[in-house]
Amino acid sequence: MLLSGTVIVDAETVIDDGAVVVADDRIVDVGERAACLDRYPDHERRAYDLLAPGTVGAHVHSVQSLGRGIADDTALLEWLFEYVLPMEASLSAAEMRAAAELGYLELIESGTTTCIDHLSVHHAEEAFEAAREFGVRGRFGKVMMDKEAPPGLLEDTDAALAESERLIRRYHGTEDGRIRYALTPRFAVSCTEECLRGTRELADEYDGVTIHTHASENRDEVATVEEETGRRNVHWLHEVGLTGEDVTLAHCVWTDESERELLAETGTNVTYCPSSNMKLASGVAPIHDYLDRGINVALGNDGPPCNNTLDPFTEMRQATLLQKVDRLEPQALPARTVFEMATINGARAAGFERVGALREGWKADVIGLETEGLTRATPVHDVLSHLVFAAHGDDVRFTMVDGEVLMDDGEVLVADAAAVRRRAREYAADYDAAH
Repeated sequence: MLLSGTVIVDAETVIDDGAVVVADDRIVDVGERAACLDRYPDHERRAYDLLAPGTVGAHVHSVQSLGRGIADDTALLEWLFEYVLPMEASLSAAEMRAAAELGYLELIESGTTTCIDHLSVHHAEEAFEAAREFGVRGRFGKVMMDKEAPPGLLEDTDAALAESERLIRRYHGTEDGRIRYALTPRFAVSCTEECLRGTRELADEYDGVTIHTHASENRDEVATVEEETGRRNVHWLHEVGLTGEDVTLAHCVWTDESERELLAETGTNVTYCPSSNMKLASGVAPIHDYLDRGINVALGNDGPPCNNTLDPFTEMRQATLLQKVDRLEPQALPARTVFEMATINGARAAGFERVGALREGWKADVIGLETEGLTRATPVHDVLSHLVFAAHGDDVRFTMVDGEVLMDDGEVLVADAAAVRRRAREYAADYDAAH
């Protein structure tokens, strides 16, 4: 397939009248449109205003999709333990499948081709199966909670680790490596030391398995961990083995100097979730400091109940604006840096190589966007500025993952979008009636 338009190769390179040529699961050529048309005259063609790498949602909760709007205007721990976790506990296998499908549908439609998905304690298998069917690329993991959890979610430690291992053996590396496993203890507040150390042991046992958890999102969380362990959150996670290049920590809003040094020294990845941090009044993550230290910072939406959208373009815009107003510096977190966080940095955090840019030999994860229309901003003087400050998920008309077209001209090809939404509405209505 030959895709043409203004090609955003990466944060540094734009080809105004360019083309991306795809064969099987790879990009085989990137260059000027006329030259590519001469070299590949028989390829099927698509044209869009902008072609860009698929974005990476480096921290999402697809299975919370049925809970959008159930817990607005609450602080993190109340939001989590009084509303969202009880909702997760109430979901049947069929409801969990519907929630995951709705989440993956939103990712496809808004241009996210790779995610790190923090699932739930039960029925994680349903999300893995939905991801396989929908064709998204990502790290997926069953949540572990063996210390503090609402009724229905508290687990035995050995059972939590054993179920995680079973899922690793079944799904890690399937779909030609498109689906990979991330061990996902919820966070230090809800997991015993035995569970956290067991997580590290499992990750070391299986090649390519990574670790993903929440850390230092909220001051109350930090205080709780310090009271229970005598250590700051990141230091505690480091002690039990949950730092390193194979670890991605979501949020990291409340870290001190020593914790930031530790994150940098260990090569631990951080996911910045600005909309969630604002909505839950958690605070402003010190992203400028992290980047100055060489820490890999990715971008995530978090869950639909604390955002309330999985639109990556909204998140890019929020990411830069929040840093600018916090630091009172208009130069803080420029568009190109944010775009890197949403693409190549996210792919690095997720542990996928040759993902996050439109380069020859890289994986064919491509999105096509329109810039014309009633809700779209024109003219486009700077395409990176447009993507970060003006674009919306609705502008995405084409989504390809691993060379497979998931959405073409705005129509999702891998699922019946109307049926997915209908099932989700029905299950959400049942939840509302019961609560």
